Amino acid sequence: LCFKERFCDVIIVGNSNSSRQMLSGIRHCIILTTNNGSDKMLLEGDIVLPKNRNAMKCWYNSCLWSKASNGYVVVPYVIGREFTSYERQTIKTSMRAFASSTCVHFQQRIYSGIAMHELNHALGFQHEQNRSDRDSYIRINWQNIIPDTAYNFNKHDTSNLNTPYDFFSMMHYGRDAFAIAYGLDTITPISNARVQVGQRRGLSNWDNIIKICSCDVSNCKK
Repeated sequence: LCFKERFCDVIIVGNSNSSRQMLSGIRHCIILTTNNGSDKMLLEGDIVLPKNRNAMKCWYNSCLWSKASNGYVVVPYVIGREFTSYERQTIKTSMRAFASSTCVHFQQRIYSGIAMHELNHALGFQHEQNRSDRDSYIRINWQNIIPDTAYNFNKHDTSNLNTPYDFFSMMHYGRDAFAIAYGLDTITPISNARVQVGQRRGLSNWDNIIKICSCDVSNCKK
């Protein structure tokens, strides 16, 4: 065994039972250390708190994954952009291992709303909550924001195209974006704290580029 200074940073030499057991423990240690900075509520260090379907005990098995007509359990997934190409390939390889020996098939999902969000950026639109007039409509709860990500909430000098502030815009962050803990809001509407904030299902009435800009893309910058 070759231990280095950093916690969990070791090299296992040998193939004895004790070595394999220690390697297993080290792997779990690495998982817990990696997840330490997560903003999700985790059970036992590496389980995201179930919101609907899972393999745990529930009433009348209502939370179990259902089988498709072809006999497969299809689980949609999205891999975040923060992963490297190597890490993405490692995740996909692990998913294919399930398909080769079980009825579970992971299927990549591409959300059209997310793609449209990014296309709006390509056209020059910024995030709605960064508008120059946002302080009249929302309160930024800086104390609830992960410190290293606070720059995402900086206000910008925008023209706003004479449009009203759009809580339902697909360019608006959700109310808990970059929160330091589950259940904490980073954005609170001033007029009505319960109003929906942000969505990725499609263009809102004020997101509609054709209506706002009359197809004149050169004037489509906020």
